[in-house]
Amino acid sequence: MNTAWLIALDGSEPSLKTIDYVITEAVSRVNRPKLFLVNVQAPLSSDITRFIDEKVVADFHRETGEAALAQARQKLDAAGLAYSAHIMIGEAAPTLVEVAKDKGCSLIVMGAHGFGSVVGLFMGSVTTKVVQLSTVPVLVVK
Repeated sequence: MNTAWLIALDGSEPSLKTIDYVITEAVSRVNRPKLFLVNVQAPLSSDITRFIDEKVVADFHRETGEAALAQARQKLDAAGLAYSAHIMIGEAAPTLVEVAKDKGCSLIVMGAHGFGSVVGLFMGSVTTKVVQLSTVPVLVVK
């Protein structure tokens, strides 16, 4: 069976814990999953972008996304695991769910954030929303 996992990363410590988990799980499997590293950048307000060149905005999103993925990429490279990296722009939760669907992922792996509301005591708002929207299992690494 060919499996694919979407690993949601924002560069935070909780999201980087997912990479350690993914490495442990993936290297122990005979058939390693396809790994899709995904960082979702929030779009900049039109109040900002109307004064800035489109290329500058695109470069900003790319550089910020690459920085968020850098440590994860280093760890996966060191473990000898293949992956593809994707930097998206949009609202985080629906974008992650849509990418998982488009890539045929059987699992979304993401970190738990302990910030925000009562629900946020266990999971961050993005994680909570992904769990609500996703039609595939979501593994939350704490």
